[in-house]
Amino acid sequence: MNVAQDLAGRHAVVTGAGRGLGRAIAERLARSGAAITAIDLEGELAELPDTWKRIAIDLVAANAQDRLTEAATGHDRVDIIVANAGSVPPWRTVDTLDRTEWNQVMTLNVWAVAETLGAFTGHLARSSHASAILMASINGYRAHPKQVLYTASKHAVIGIMRAAALDLGSRGIRVNALAPGPVATDALRSRITARHRDGGPDLGEALNALADETALGRMATAENVADVAHFLASDAAAAITGCVFPVEAGLT
Repeated sequence: MNVAQDLAGRHAVVTGAGRGLGRAIAERLARSGAAITAIDLEGELAELPDTWKRIAIDLVAANAQDRLTEAATGHDRVDIIVANAGSVPPWRTVDTLDRTEWNQVMTLNVWAVAETLGAFTGHLARSSHASAILMASINGYRAHPKQVLYTASKHAVIGIMRAAALDLGSRGIRVNALAPGPVATDALRSRITARHRDGGPDLGEALNALADETALGRMATAENVADVAHFLASDAAAAITGCVFPVEAGLT
């Protein structure tokens, strides 16, 4: 392994680590030597590796900030934060938005990202290898029909990243964002299947159509996203902060 990408002796905290991109990223960091603390809902933590520390926090709950502060207090060191937890709401046009749904998604996709970074900033400032990675999306810089809420939330994540990079750079903390395109996680497959019941294309058709929209002729994978997260967490990215990294196989 390239020495600059060796994470031995470092500690990474990953939110939404129970499955999907969060789990893939945590697994990738662990393979490079990082100790892992996984934060997720109670039901998502049961099948994670025994070597990982697991902390159940509902990031939408009223006590989430207190629970994150407790989690931070319980660690001697944290070198890497991956604020990955988020959700994709049902498709709605701008004239059919639901306020309760809006507030819940914004709490998880935006506020929880900022409060996770804030809770662990003190630890990161004491690390000589501090890296924070925020989960945005291609919807953070482009838009799709019927995705007003999701698009707004991911634009906000990029704003948080850019401002936090300026706030924290003087303390030696790098802050960057990942912007994945469609990835065939269980969550995406479930959404496609649900839309098929409402008259949309079946799973195979939908995935093929997404692959056809890319320059590489395939969708990005969870492992592709995890590899970029690993790079950003490592010293190979020591001079990179305030940047958005698309991982989308060249969407046209």
